[in-house]
Amino acid sequence: MPLVPFAALPDEARVWVFSAAAPVTGAAADVLLREVDQHLTQWRAHGVPLVCARDWRDDRFLAVAVDEAASNASGCSIDALFHALRALETQLGTSLVGNGAVYWRDAGGAVSVADRPAFRAVAAAGAVGPDTLVFDPTITTVGAWRHEFEKPARASWHARLLPQVG
Repeated sequence: MPLVPFAALPDEARVWVFSAAAPVTGAAADVLLREVDQHLTQWRAHGVPLVCARDWRDDRFLAVAVDEAASNASGCSIDALFHALRALETQLGTSLVGNGAVYWRDAGGAVSVADRPAFRAVAAAGAVGPDTLVFDPTITTVGAWRHEFEKPARASWHARLLPQVG
């Protein structure tokens, strides 16, 4: 019973967010979620099953969480998760681990992505501003995933990438 519904995890559960550089849809999304679920059903730390779950949003964002009140993830178990996701990247045709990109919703509501210099340029051109919804993959709890993952740039670390008004 280590794999549980994401909704069953408490807000304090630890989360890791993985962001796809390109949308993962259709059969590729099915492969990703099936492989992640398979990994999570067997996920252990020092032989102890981890109480864990995953969530998938906007064809780009994978959250994997562990209820550390029930079982603690170890460095080796976390490394195994990252390794499993890296192994899927070629098959999916996109990166999931450590791409360092900035994600936001464009004026049409679609998820856009760029590296930091390109995001700054988009902001300088006025296409992104303080009220633009951005995504924060640096969050560390399920509660933050539920309530703070997507928010206006002015309320996020993204604000420092915006031109200063004054």
